Amino acid sequence: MDLAQAQETFIVESSELLQEMENALLHLETRPDDLEAVHALFRAAHTIKGSAGLFGFDQVVAFTHVVESVLEQLRDGLITLNADLSAVLLACRDHAGALIDQAVAGSGPDDDMHAHGEALLARLRTHAQGPAAGAGTPPAPVTPAPVEVVGRTVATDNWHISLRFGRDVLRNGMDPLSFIRYLATLGEIVNLTTLPDALPPAADMDPESCYLGFEIDFHSAADKDSIERVFEFVQDDCQIRILPPHSRIDEYLALIEELPEDKLLLGEILIQGGALTARELEEALAAQRAGAGAATEAAPQARLGEILVEEGVVHPPVVEAALEKQKQTREHKAQESKFIRVQADKLDQLIDLIGELVIAGAGTSLIASRAGHAEMQEAASLMARLVEHIREHALRLRMVQIGETFNRFQRVVREVSRELGKDIELVISGGDTELDKSVIEKIGDPLMHLVRNAMDHGIEPAELRLARGKPARGRLRLNAYHESSSIVIEVADDGGGLSRERILKKALDKGLIEPGQTLADAEVYKLVFEPGFSTAEQVTNLSGRGVGMDVVKRNIEALRGSIEVDTREGEGTTFRIRLPLTLAIIDGFLVGVGRASYVLPLDAVVECIELSETERQAARGRDYISLRGEVLPFLRLRDLFALEAGSTRRESIVVVEYAGRKAGLVVDELLGEFQTVIKPLGKVFQHLRGISGSTILGSGEVALILDVPNIIQRAVTAQAQAQRSAAGRGLLH
Repeated sequence: MDLAQAQETFIVESSELLQEMENALLHLETRPDDLEAVHALFRAAHTIKGSAGLFGFDQVVAFTHVVESVLEQLRDGLITLNADLSAVLLACRDHAGALIDQAVAGSGPDDDMHAHGEALLARLRTHAQGPAAGAGTPPAPVTPAPVEVVGRTVATDNWHISLRFGRDVLRNGMDPLSFIRYLATLGEIVNLTTLPDALPPAADMDPESCYLGFEIDFHSAADKDSIERVFEFVQDDCQIRILPPHSRIDEYLALIEELPEDKLLLGEILIQGGALTARELEEALAAQRAGAGAATEAAPQARLGEILVEEGVVHPPVVEAALEKQKQTREHKAQESKFIRVQADKLDQLIDLIGELVIAGAGTSLIASRAGHAEMQEAASLMARLVEHIREHALRLRMVQIGETFNRFQRVVREVSRELGKDIELVISGGDTELDKSVIEKIGDPLMHLVRNAMDHGIEPAELRLARGKPARGRLRLNAYHESSSIVIEVADDGGGLSRERILKKALDKGLIEPGQTLADAEVYKLVFEPGFSTAEQVTNLSGRGVGMDVVKRNIEALRGSIEVDTREGEGTTFRIRLPLTLAIIDGFLVGVGRASYVLPLDAVVECIELSETERQAARGRDYISLRGEVLPFLRLRDLFALEAGSTRRESIVVVEYAGRKAGLVVDELLGEFQTVIKPLGKVFQHLRGISGSTILGSGEVALILDVPNIIQRAVTAQAQAQRSAAGRGLLH
């Protein structure tokens, strides 16, 4: 076995199980009667302990053993989950994760960490009953807790052992009574009856043969396998039947249910669950093979479970539970076979190679076009379509649902709301919305800041909410959805909203605006993203220092995204983030201005309009046109990028749309759709406005990718300023 690979798998699985524990605990805070969540919580801790034991991570095993013991009592209804126990278990979950990290790194916990773990266990033990959580000494790492066996059950709480020694036991040098004495070391022989029925008449009796038989009532906590091993040296010469106490049936059922789903065979499940011994299984299989020859269509071969029940070795409910477990395991295996784990860097390499393939394909198409060779053009076109399909499927491999990221905020909201003394619920929607894995990884920090800020300064204290006629419990909402070529993520609260007057006053004090300057609402609220800007009346350890919102905006813009604010004073605020679906390859629309080429995201292009000479003349000196009665602001790319005046006599307007706003871009040529491999700009060009990246054309030339949101904003702002200026001149006259 590749230990390093196995350990890597353990790291991934333990991380998932820890997340399951957190999700289950947070879920139980609102649904404490959900037994399935309790079982899931127990199974996660049980599996972590068992897996850690395989790698010899004793610190992890010792700690999770106590946690598991308390969870077992919770599962059995001996204790109830209250707020304090939930908090302790969440802290234990975090500590277990830290122990795993240190164990994997090859170091043990330091003194502080050890003391923290002991303090958590001490708190945990105050919730436990009896000695279950009292000891930190773990049992054997993987083997489930010892349990007794099943068969025809015994009405009492004692095992019943039916024992018939074989004739040759004495000849083989065995003392039958020595086995009885050894059995007594495992428990108490409550009753023993010697059976004389096998004794032949005295004349036929062989003094070297054994005719002994015993019926034994035995009280012990040992499991069936341990009891059977007492007679290990005479198993081949005797008949033994071990019947479990009736009270152990439920324990067998529970143990089988908790078995890891890695056993497919019925016999293996029953042995693992303690209900069957290897010898009993072997005998049952031998009986099954013996009956195979006599099987007919009318009387098919008996199944293993039927034989075990018929022989009284295993009780029917236990066989049924094992069959159900077998069914679950098959379904789980079938589900697992649909997925494989692939390292992220291998996906990145695949995307990079496909990007190079896209560029090479574009070059081939260009050469075929220039050569005017029809067959070559057709072949290049076919290859381009195939490359496009490969690209689409490869990019889907990187798409991840945002729900997992959203769910992490359940814990954050719980902790922060308690720290602030506010009652806040988190509502999540759109968790199945997918976006690129790299975007998911980078959006966590901005979301964290927005969530904490909304809880600290957005949602009011309960008293103020009640005074304003709102529910005492505040609501924070995380939502995601697709909109054209973007994914939109909303962080909304039902708090007090942003105060326009307070923002303007603060901006005036900081010199961000001039006295008497008129700003639209959107422009005012954008001021909150200025560095060092804050209208919070009180600085807390969470927010209020004016550090963060500018970083949020910068991080989102680094992802080629944008953020906007929608707020109503007294009703709440919504921060709306728009992000591209992927950062790797997009469908682009190629345009030309002079000798330069530019790429627009195809999803942002609404339509293209060719300007007639009359319209060109009419558009001179202004920055808008009337498009079917609608005012459409536009920018000339030639002016925007200070290109030399060209001699072209034709111009077109490409109408682009983003976030519900439209603008036109005046270009010289429309060059058509183009698969665009996004290349990042160097550090020197990262702060350029209106440019979001670059790409390589089939000719080997570089084309710039236009930042549509920024360009639309510039066009709209320019038009608004022109209108205000015109209005001002009108007033002067």
